[in-house]
Amino acid sequence: MSSLLPRNLRLSLFSATLAAAVFAPHAPAAPATISVQVDQPAHKISPMLWGLFFEDINLSVDSGLYPELVRNSSFEGSDHLRYWKFTPAPGESGPSLDDSKPLNAFNRHSLHVRPGSGTVLLNSGFWGMNFVAGETYRFSLAARVADNAKGKIKVELLDSADAVVASGQIDPSADSVWKVHGLTLVPAKSDPRGKLCLTLDGGGSVFLDMISLQPERTWKRSGVRPDLGEALHALKPAFFRFPGGCFVEGDYLADAYQWKYTLGDVASRTPQENVWDYLSTHGLGYHEYLQLSEDLGTEPVFCINVGMAHLESVPLDRIGPYIQDALDAIEYANGPVDSVWGALRAKNGHPEPFNLRYLEIGNENGGPDYLERWPLFVKAVKARYPDMILIANRWYNAFPKDPMPAIVDEHYYETPESFMRMSTQYDSYDRAGPKIFVGEYAVTKRAGHGNLRAALGEAAFMTGFERNADVVTMAAYAPILTNVNHRAWNPNLIVFDSARWYGIPSYYTQQMFSENAGDVTLPITVTSAELSQPEAHGRVGLGTWNSSAEFKDMKVTAPDGTVLYESDFAKKGLEGWSFAGPGEWQVVDGVLRQSVEKPKIRAMVGDTAWKDYDIQVKARKLSGREGFLVLFHLRHEEDRTGWNLGGWDNKYFNVGLDDSQDRVSGTIEAGQWHDLKVELRGGHVRCWLDGKLIHDHHSPELKIKSLYASATRDTATGDIIVKVVNAAEYPTETTINLSGAGNLSGQARAIVLTSENPADENSFDAPRKVAPRTEEITITGPRFTRSFPGNSLTVLRIPVTKQVHATTYP
Repeated sequence: MSSLLPRNLRLSLFSATLAAAVFAPHAPAAPATISVQVDQPAHKISPMLWGLFFEDINLSVDSGLYPELVRNSSFEGSDHLRYWKFTPAPGESGPSLDDSKPLNAFNRHSLHVRPGSGTVLLNSGFWGMNFVAGETYRFSLAARVADNAKGKIKVELLDSADAVVASGQIDPSADSVWKVHGLTLVPAKSDPRGKLCLTLDGGGSVFLDMISLQPERTWKRSGVRPDLGEALHALKPAFFRFPGGCFVEGDYLADAYQWKYTLGDVASRTPQENVWDYLSTHGLGYHEYLQLSEDLGTEPVFCINVGMAHLESVPLDRIGPYIQDALDAIEYANGPVDSVWGALRAKNGHPEPFNLRYLEIGNENGGPDYLERWPLFVKAVKARYPDMILIANRWYNAFPKDPMPAIVDEHYYETPESFMRMSTQYDSYDRAGPKIFVGEYAVTKRAGHGNLRAALGEAAFMTGFERNADVVTMAAYAPILTNVNHRAWNPNLIVFDSARWYGIPSYYTQQMFSENAGDVTLPITVTSAELSQPEAHGRVGLGTWNSSAEFKDMKVTAPDGTVLYESDFAKKGLEGWSFAGPGEWQVVDGVLRQSVEKPKIRAMVGDTAWKDYDIQVKARKLSGREGFLVLFHLRHEEDRTGWNLGGWDNKYFNVGLDDSQDRVSGTIEAGQWHDLKVELRGGHVRCWLDGKLIHDHHSPELKIKSLYASATRDTATGDIIVKVVNAAEYPTETTINLSGAGNLSGQARAIVLTSENPADENSFDAPRKVAPRTEEITITGPRFTRSFPGNSLTVLRIPVTKQVHATTYP
């Protein structure tokens, strides 16, 4: 997941817009045909095709998979008491962080409290702790006392109304050195927004660390939250790639993932400043990821840091420790119990090897630095572990070729229609080249928070993976998980809070493909109508990415000169504007200022019906790594179409229309006001900087097919499996010809994913609004017709005759 890859309209407005203008014309197209050569099987399908890409993003571990309910349990990563509420006794001073006598060398901070009578510490966890009546919860803390502290600590679980639902007591008064205390608590009432309350008294000094509350019931040996573990397992993944993503790299190498710091006692693990703007505790570390992969029944795929972060690379003459880290990681996973790392794995509870076979060298790395590092890692790993399968990165269409990698990892984030057009891109791929791992892909534009249309775009792309499974051997949607209260990236396959989860429509697309994969492809020909896309339209906006900037004198005009919008920040302030991302927008001296240097910050204004218009605005960068953005054609809060000046670490200017881009070299320096102008006319965009024309970009007329399909055979059941995406908004009558299937007849199954509106999404209140439905259908022969619903994915599972079942497949 790249933090360098380029949110407030209501969803209902977006839905209405998309529903009204997905495609034209609205009349049904000519009938379509799908022909499958059942008696001419082609290549085998990789058993590793459908898997999971996991990254610690969106608080997917802490607050999610890792079931620790206390937030900031170890008091690390900050000089103040984050996420704890302190109520002092009368006359008592507040608590402070102390590092004079730490719990251990890796956990330097503890909480120093000088309690009076009734000092209270309160922690609400991650937007509430989920308490389930009758379930067992394990509480623990490390404590030591000084200055003749004699009091006890009352431990209470409170519901959202502050009523006590469970309680206990510990006595640390004899602990002049650190000691861990534990309790078992059983709530008498369920509440998803509970709290932990600690009440101290007795004077003196009490030092606390590693305050933990976890449910006793977890999922299998990996110890993850049960419902989320099951949600991953239900996808039937073949592999599990971890731990990221940009999380592997960090902005700087000091923040890069170091697996050795994530082993053993949680109290001794070193937290990591996450590039996604929070502290990762590593409650799930390298060992737990390997264990989770085993529990899921998948192949583990570990991604190692290659000595490169977003903003720096270690000098080549100091790359040795990074190579040794890769070798040691393999040894920890696979080595015998009498080896150094194998012995540690056994001590951590897993004497048997994890059988790690796949290692990815770097994440989204490229350029000369990566090309220099790749052969060094390959040579060292292959010398000691010749059977390891090594995966290289492709970055901006380039990958290392010396030595040639076995597998190359490619990442795609596009519109639904772009993915539909890309469904054929592997049809002509060089079969003599390396295999492909589509390691990250998702519709991120016009996707809402994960809508049906996005899922169908991905499904169309996935039919291309399946048809070309001799080349595309692995694929994974990204990312998997998000806490609904912390979306650093959008959309995400699974959305959760403290107690619930739901899958977006794409979750069911992934499940339908993995559950109905087949093991050999069948040649397929699809004939269907072409669909034209509607004209681009939407609001305008301003934005920043890892920078702070100011804007003024904004004006939007129609081609006939009609003023659609004109800013007056001094008089109207932020009236009419909506905002997305972690920004801080305010009007200062009549100027609109955004002062936070973080990614994905946007401000929006105007009408989604606007089509052609001119934007004029003055902009000034104040500080940060990049420049600023002028946004247009925004139909949803997550859209980010526009002109990016000083992007990609202040190296490029880039403007985009739909799926076409124009990029030139360019930088934005701090402190200087710039005059910006954008002119939009249909598929033509022109951009001026200080009167100079920078982009004059024509987007070609883009069309898509109405149907996308793949066909496979499941040897175990004998079924023919045909997957069909109907991208049109209307039902498409289709003739299906299963050539060579003999006198095919009987009952078949159709699994259908669709909804009334292509912008429909799932939610906690309607978690299966867009979910697959299964129906029985009667097949009267090898040639039959079926009407595929508009905006749908259909999986047909058709039993075959004994003649076909007996066919020998490669």
